[in-house]
Amino acid sequence: MEENKIRIGITQGDINGVGYEVILKTFSDPTMLELCTPIIYGSPKVAAYHRKALDVQANFSIVNTASEAGYNRLSVVNCTDDEVKVEFSKPDPEAGKAALGALERAIEEYREGLIDVIVTAPINKHTIQSEEFSFPGHTEYIEERLGNGNKSLMILMKNDFRVALVTTHIPVREIATTITKELIQEKLAIFHHCLKQDFGIGAPRIAVLSLNPHAGDGGLLGMEEQEVIIPAMKEMEEKGIICYGPYAADGFMGSGNYTHFDGILAMYHDQGLAPFKALAMEDGVNYTAGLPVVRTSPAHGTAYDIAGKGLASEDSFRQAIYVAIDVFRNRQREKAARVNPLRKQYYEKRDDSDKLKLDTVDED
Repeated sequence: MEENKIRIGITQGDINGVGYEVILKTFSDPTMLELCTPIIYGSPKVAAYHRKALDVQANFSIVNTASEAGYNRLSVVNCTDDEVKVEFSKPDPEAGKAALGALERAIEEYREGLIDVIVTAPINKHTIQSEEFSFPGHTEYIEERLGNGNKSLMILMKNDFRVALVTTHIPVREIATTITKELIQEKLAIFHHCLKQDFGIGAPRIAVLSLNPHAGDGGLLGMEEQEVIIPAMKEMEEKGIICYGPYAADGFMGSGNYTHFDGILAMYHDQGLAPFKALAMEDGVNYTAGLPVVRTSPAHGTAYDIAGKGLASEDSFRQAIYVAIDVFRNRQREKAARVNPLRKQYYEKRDDSDKLKLDTVDED
């Protein structure tokens, strides 16, 4: 059973935030080591500093590569300059450089087949910027490096509550012009496929939120619903994707209507994530759908306001581990099912679909 454990590559994120705290707290519980083989990409020195400063009882081994990671152990691959200093709560370009180095090493070893999934600790999106990283966040960077031409979809989720975004990290003034019929259809297709493949939902029901207040109020408050969103949805419905709306975001969330759907597609970042984080931030998970790689992250950020104080909850990070494991297993099951599909037993004809016709060679 040991060799069947999923190998989880964990990036250290911003060393001045709560990343190491939530990682170490998660794996201080020995039962977590029974579920997976965790490998941190970061710095043993920095990990030891956090462990001592926060008094977290979590042991780890130092390895050169994920191939050396032992079972029932937390391992650390050293990919950070030993001279880097931890200064809790401080935005620091050196911390950004360390975060990028860990991410790059995790991606490299994923490509080599040494890890199965990637779970990222939070980064500071400003300090990580460099010639090598000019992206709004993890999602866009991982799409570029591991997408193989596939487009990603950001999903924030807690159990069956899943919120996906048409647009992500862009200025508010650019939202309306960025949202097109084609973009909505792209995101609906990815969302639909993800709900089926990654979460095992046979016929997903997706709710689509409007862009304007009151769903545009018949054009009084904007024409995007009439001219862009509704036409996009109608075309996708014709392709077999079950989607409803567009719903006015305030009433949809406030009435609890969101509980009746497998997924919710919001038009922009704060429209979807503000209510999600109000309802589910403590153990919410950020999941990057649509890519060959399974990547998750806790729903919170670096949390500089509580970094180094021992106050960070590991619930969201633990859930990110669980989701990564579940999605990887679901994909493996689907892959196995497609290898030897059941042979077709009848022809799908409208006039005689009730008759069983064995798909055999005519012996006349």
